[in-house]
Amino acid sequence: MAVILPLNNEISHLNSEKGSSDTLKDEDYKENGVLIKSSRSTGELSEEGNKSPSSSLEKGEAGQISNGYSAVQSPVGHHGGSDGDGACPLPSAACELQELSKSTTRETWSKKTDFMLSVIGYAVDLGNVWRFPYIAYQNGGGAFLIPYLLMAVFGGIPLFYMELVLGQYHKNGAISIWRKICPIFKGIGYAICIVALFVSFYYNTIMAWALYYLYSSLTSELPWTSCNNAWNTQNCTNYFLKDNVTWTKYSTSPAEEFYIRQVLQVHKSHGLEDLGGISWHLAICLLFIFIVVYFSIWKGVKTSGKVVWVTATLPYLVLFILLVRGATLPGAWRGLLFYLKPEWNKLLTTQVWVDAAAQIFFSLGPGFGVLLAFASYNKFNNNCYKDALVISTVNCLTSFMSGCVMFTVLGYMAEMRNEEVADVAKDTGPSLLFITYAEAITNMPASTFFAIIFFIMLITLGLDSTFAGLEGVITAVLDEYSDLLRKHREWFVLGLIIVCYLGALSTLTYGGAYVVKFFEEYATGAAIIAVVFLESIAVSWFYGMKRFCRDVKEMLGFSPGWFWQICWVAISPIFLLFIIASFLSAPLDLKLFDYTYPYWTAVVGYCIGTSSFICVPSYMVYKIIITPGTFKQRVLRSITPEVEENETPNSGVHLNSV
Repeated sequence: MAVILPLNNEISHLNSEKGSSDTLKDEDYKENGVLIKSSRSTGELSEEGNKSPSSSLEKGEAGQISNGYSAVQSPVGHHGGSDGDGACPLPSAACELQELSKSTTRETWSKKTDFMLSVIGYAVDLGNVWRFPYIAYQNGGGAFLIPYLLMAVFGGIPLFYMELVLGQYHKNGAISIWRKICPIFKGIGYAICIVALFVSFYYNTIMAWALYYLYSSLTSELPWTSCNNAWNTQNCTNYFLKDNVTWTKYSTSPAEEFYIRQVLQVHKSHGLEDLGGISWHLAICLLFIFIVVYFSIWKGVKTSGKVVWVTATLPYLVLFILLVRGATLPGAWRGLLFYLKPEWNKLLTTQVWVDAAAQIFFSLGPGFGVLLAFASYNKFNNNCYKDALVISTVNCLTSFMSGCVMFTVLGYMAEMRNEEVADVAKDTGPSLLFITYAEAITNMPASTFFAIIFFIMLITLGLDSTFAGLEGVITAVLDEYSDLLRKHREWFVLGLIIVCYLGALSTLTYGGAYVVKFFEEYATGAAIIAVVFLESIAVSWFYGMKRFCRDVKEMLGFSPGWFWQICWVAISPIFLLFIIASFLSAPLDLKLFDYTYPYWTAVVGYCIGTSSFICVPSYMVYKIIITPGTFKQRVLRSITPEVEENETPNSGVHLNSV
């Protein structure tokens, strides 16, 4: 086989301190280097390690290990490669491998800004504007901010940083990357893809709701302004346009009835036991959404990276306008006080911590494979450390800002209804967004204009995340099955879009809102946290923190500090393990509108959540079975990175420390 000669500054790392040839067995492992079977059965470590690189090049030999394996390092590190276009200075076989590497060069971002805006668009999504406010509201307002920030600092941000490093260094998607880290954990990649599919089944339906709102806003008077519509009931009470209106426990606002009875039509369903027929207006909206998604991602990141220049910046302008308007409403201070004043007794409840962890991971997005995919298209020595801090900070501040926008409106609604803030919203789901924000818009000057830009903002927020989530799956599958699918990306993406649309049909029924909440609570929460837990264990304990820090130093020129290392090795896994145990020990008591989820939904929900996670132990068993040798050899080889003969890995692909 052809062996690529290491650079001058890498040769010394491959040789022993004295340049001797210590005999190694197949199951022995050297701290640096990856063992690759050589065409020579015996050999010695090159004694040219202290000589000039030119003399080594003339000989055309690489350092050999005496058991028939060669220690291979990448010819391109953070110092770059040759700038010339002349004849290859390496041996002919090495030149052939170098040409193969050039012919399979990985796609990269056109600009660094494309990457930053794409990741910000992925991290700052509907989870910030839709999910964070109602999760905070559900958990006592200000009390939720404390566990949220703790989970972000000790769990979310370190793992966000870790995934950017892994993707940028190894240049692979969520499945094939484990071959270079710890092959026995490859099932994590398959679990990530399944979770991403579950998310696509319900997440895009929320955009379909927003699209229908956008279509309904193209009128001189918003349809949820009055109670004079065909879908309104006798309980409809418009307290915005009329003075001295009495609000009772049976009263419903025009916005609430428009959302429940016109958009969702849940009154035609009796729950998960009887979802009813399909709402065709939502089916058409979702079809339009997926058509836009397909033509945005079918060619890769170079095309989708341009769209985010608008979709990642527009939400901040709209949110700022809504915040200014909300702060000037009467009673806004009541909502902000409820939002910022913590209820300390809430911190003693497990659910607050579970929701905080789920929210930060759902928002930042470690464990979904997106960060691995996006970072894999970066240049090798891009400063992903700075990227992680900037994007995480922007994400958390956006969540906080969205909460302020929401609670100023809640305070105003409480003032108008003469109720407490905690009693204003009956439902703590997506309805809080579509009802509360919609009501706030109707009370603004030029309400039609604000409605249009607001729902466009929601759609663009969702599109960014859908682009990213599906790109994570696409990159993972194409990298793993590149020979079969790489040349047929357009057809594979089309098939994936069709699968996602068919999987979302249950959320388009009259009882689709019940399915959306069911998928949100069971299909992603605990499963994704468990996946991130195993990912942190695999990288920090099996791949080895020394090797991981050396990878970071090779790319960025500096090693991670003690804080990051302690978080990766101990703090983050402990937090995640606690959240997983808390989630499993306390079955969720789900309720939406007037419907209480029956007990059997918890059983089905845990089965759905397990269906993705089961990939991890299943692949472990499969890997042990197909690996030749004794049981000890199988285990050791299963935790050792694999590099194919025609592969030119980055110079930091090392053996595990286990």
